[in-house]
Amino acid sequence: MSPCTEIAEMTPVAIVKAAREANLDVIAICDHNSARNTAATRRAAKESGLSVIPGLEITSSEEVHILGLFPSDELAAAVQDEVYARLFGENQEEVFGYQVVVDEFDQVDDMDQRLLIGATTLNTERIVDLIHEFEGLAIASHVDRQGFGIFNQLGFIPPGLKLDALEISKKSDLDTMRTRYRQCNDFPLVTASDAHYLEDIGSAVTVARMAGPTFDELVKAIKGLDGRSIVDLKSCYSAT
Repeated sequence: MSPCTEIAEMTPVAIVKAAREANLDVIAICDHNSARNTAATRRAAKESGLSVIPGLEITSSEEVHILGLFPSDELAAAVQDEVYARLFGENQEEVFGYQVVVDEFDQVDDMDQRLLIGATTLNTERIVDLIHEFEGLAIASHVDRQGFGIFNQLGFIPPGLKLDALEISKKSDLDTMRTRYRQCNDFPLVTASDAHYLEDIGSAVTVARMAGPTFDELVKAIKGLDGRSIVDLKSCYSAT
């Protein structure tokens, strides 16, 4: 739904098809400040063998992106309601693009008129706490990027910020990241395609040892519980 995606192609049916073709077992749908298309994508994937984790990427008042991943559509929607109450401005479709809400058959249900690419009035700490209040995982997005990455926006990860993991972008080198940003050594690391176009799906993946492609198993892998773990970070831009 984010206006920076290609709305003609980034539909639930197409996303599920591309994810299966990329041999992915589980994906997360995380639009900017919204979870309105997560349930439709999960329903579209029902018979495909692909697991879909609902989420959203929330923009803090400091313009830091934080991913929230949740065990259910209902919990993701509840966080979305809190975000919407603190997100102001109206989308200008001729400037930013359309924000389309669709069903599992790719049929248009609605146009979201909120300015989803904007920042909320929630600070980064409050967003992390909010995600946890609704049983979610809080992951700092693309921490190495100049735009909306926590290191660029805040300079460091504040003491006591209860992030569950850090996401590094697909073009980053893991060893370089650990050297340049020492705090990367203090958190579990994941990567993702951050796909805004179909051809990007699967361009970066987190390989995890899990008993199944579920939210609960992902939590265990990130936290290193019960023999679950993050095994590798793979990107089409790296040799690994």
